Amino acid sequence: MNTLVLWDIDRTLVDAGGLGVDWYRTALRAAAGLDMVREPDFAGRTERAITLELLALHELEATEELIARLHAELIDAARREHGLLTERGRALPGALEVVRALARRDDVVQTLVTGNLVEIARFKLAPFGLDEHLDFDIGGYGRLSEHRPELVLEAVRLASAKHGREFRAVVVGDTPHDVRAALHHDAVAVGVATGRSSAEELREAGAHVVLADLSDTDAVLAAVLP
Repeated sequence: MNTLVLWDIDRTLVDAGGLGVDWYRTALRAAAGLDMVREPDFAGRTERAITLELLALHELEATEELIARLHAELIDAARREHGLLTERGRALPGALEVVRALARRDDVVQTLVTGNLVEIARFKLAPFGLDEHLDFDIGGYGRLSEHRPELVLEAVRLASAKHGREFRAVVVGDTPHDVRAALHHDAVAVGVATGRSSAEELREAGAHVVLADLSDTDAVLAAVLP
């Protein structure tokens, strides 16, 4: 069976060096005229979930209009400043090599299941060449829902519709949120301990395989492929 690899972005493929939080500060000021005085929890969560918490923390009503305006300002901030990623951020060890190795296989399709908006996803990956082998059109993105399992379902649905076949889905991410989203849909969960969650926390969440990082290409391929 063909394999669909669903990559998380932040602290799995790249470390954005805190730029994502800065973009939220800029977006909140532009959309609502407020400075960010309290930060939401960002790790492993979708853009919609983060936005809802951010607005609640600042006592703002989460209307669809305000959410859309904040997301538009977030995209605009990222568009202006994504060039800073090569200065403040980095591709994580082995990420590019693994993506390239999987791209050489005819039985693998790669896309994203990420809390980021699709526009932000492109901005974060492009500076490191990580966008070249991923199909952005069939990913699951953070605008869709505050619930991460829905992003996995959407990506699998889009991939199956585009390619006309079923896939063995594999989610690769650095948080228990990624692991639980995979398990919710009976996908293979590969945890990578390059974020704030430890290897033990990823195992406790139910990850089928836990890797220290992506630097050993052969080990990653063994974890991802049947």
